[in-house]
Amino acid sequence: MDINKWKSVAIASKDYKILKALCKSKFRAPGAMVSKLLNDYVEHQAKKNKTTVENFRKKLLNGESNDDGERSKKSWH
Repeated sequence: MDINKWKSVAIASKDYKILKALCKSKFRAPGAMVSKLLNDYVEHQAKKNKTTVENFRKKLLNGESNDDGERSKKSWH
């Protein structure tokens, strides 16, 4: 497998069960469903931030974010 093209991600068991159920109902593989969810979220956030999807993606990939990190800190509690 090409490590530059594919990455592994760990998710909670309960979330995996939901993912599998969604995949089954939508006839998608888990990787394709995760990609769709990410793309939908990026489109939503770009619209919310009144920017293009392309610009929002570039901003994310360059590490530029309006997020102060508080949400990610809270998730560790």
